[in-house]
Amino acid sequence: MRAGRPLGVAVIGYAFMGKAHSQAWRTVASHFEVPDFERTVLVGRDAEQVAGAAQRYGWAESATDWREVIARPDIDVVDICTPGWTHAEIAIAALEAGKHVLVEKPLSNTLQESEAMVAAAAAARQRGVVSMIGFNYRRVPALAQARKLIRDGRLGNIRQIRASYLQDWLSDPEAAMSWRLRKETAGSGALGDIASHAIDQIRHLTGLDVADVSARLKTFVPERPGPGGPEAVTVDDAAWLTLGLRGEAAGDGGAIASVEVSRVALGRKNSLRIEVYGSAGALAFDLERLNELEFLDGTDPVEEQGFRRILVTEPEHPYLSAWWPQGHVIGWEHSFTHQIRDFLVAVDEGTQPSPSFEEGLGVQAILDAAERSAASGGAVVVPASVPTKQQEA
Repeated sequence: MRAGRPLGVAVIGYAFMGKAHSQAWRTVASHFEVPDFERTVLVGRDAEQVAGAAQRYGWAESATDWREVIARPDIDVVDICTPGWTHAEIAIAALEAGKHVLVEKPLSNTLQESEAMVAAAAAARQRGVVSMIGFNYRRVPALAQARKLIRDGRLGNIRQIRASYLQDWLSDPEAAMSWRLRKETAGSGALGDIASHAIDQIRHLTGLDVADVSARLKTFVPERPGPGGPEAVTVDDAAWLTLGLRGEAAGDGGAIASVEVSRVALGRKNSLRIEVYGSAGALAFDLERLNELEFLDGTDPVEEQGFRRILVTEPEHPYLSAWWPQGHVIGWEHSFTHQIRDFLVAVDEGTQPSPSFEEGLGVQAILDAAERSAASGGAVVVPASVPTKQQEA
């Protein structure tokens, strides 16, 4: 581990998420007070391609063997942006080597792998090693503001939540086969890919936990063009979940959430919409308008009630004092910058950030219950999750 030098950072993976995380590492120190670090190395399997990506993204060097990189004494932080089926092996090895670890969601593809990652993180924590899972939408300022309103009691007891995450990038049946459409590499389809975000938001915003799951999965396009001809799609294109919720914020009666996700919803590009209805108020958010939050105060006189639009760009809103003058909107990529900021502060202070691997395991348990419910046609009970400290955004 370092002694009087900047943190050495390695990002493993240089495609979509590797690029998003690299952008965050490039911008975070320009806007936030964070410990000194160096963008040391970008890791990928193809030497030529990862070298080109490292040059474009601003990394000092590139490498192709993540094991060798993890063993290097100049590397203190490992940021894992590879497909889910590789997460457990890389993260456990990095934690055992004493590296601080950030890993993209979902935690892994299986409940068993996630449990092994949690055990490794808990052991590393005893040695002062920090770990975090990357649910970046927690760091969208409007959603962080929504959480504050809920936690301040402005909605009263939570009764009902509607969450949908709709995309259309697979709506064309001629869209090519990829690792995301094979169960052995992706684990699941829209369920693990984007329902994981919706489930994490439900739990994070409200503080409620999931008691039971009823689910249905659907594959609308069962075959896709592969390099050798048509290949069977072995994951879901869309999923529908009903969640029974328990916790103090719901009162004695509990609450219900509905979750709908799809990668074939024609016309929806990246629409994560969340609506929360309580006894004293309600709010709504849509990622395609990520600087806005809709809020209704149910304690207003009935003749004055109605959803009002809050433009979340004021310096008093979460994270925004570091960016532009009020009214100047930010974008999707800023959520990753905020995520890196929070992670680095935790590393510097020796505190454990949220979401922890335990919280990621909680989401994985719900995804596992959803798959079992879809297979059986009945509701599946979810065991109470391990309590974890929630870090305020």
